[in-house]
Amino acid sequence: MYTSVNARAASAYKRVGIETRVDVADPHQLIEMLFDGLQVALSEARGALARRDVAAKGQAIGRSVRLLEEGLKGGLNLEQGGEMAANLHELYSYCSLRLTQANLHNDVARIEEVERLIEPVAAAWRNIRPGAPSTTPIKG
Repeated sequence: MYTSVNARAASAYKRVGIETRVDVADPHQLIEMLFDGLQVALSEARGALARRDVAAKGQAIGRSVRLLEEGLKGGLNLEQGGEMAANLHELYSYCSLRLTQANLHNDVARIEEVERLIEPVAAAWRNIRPGAPSTTPIKG
């Protein structure tokens, strides 16, 4: 298969841009990037199912599961994270299972379920940025 020079250049540019972002990101930003990538992959999986593009669906779901398992779940510290880390570990495992089932059964509802489960966690992560000014009023 032939890929145009422009497409190859755009792909290389995108890769370099992502690599640059990763190189300069702090740990909080890296997790944020994992959530962003997961949400994009889930959206791509839904779109592929709607188009009946089985190959694209499989790739997008596979990427979603890798982001969950190797990125988000793999980054948890179960020893120091206590109950919160254990709960996230279970959530990510459940989401991976549901995505595997969605892939097997071409079931968009299971992908949408994972999106609904991940969105509040991703939003909460974005809102706890270290060093962000507190919104709690100071009493004096």
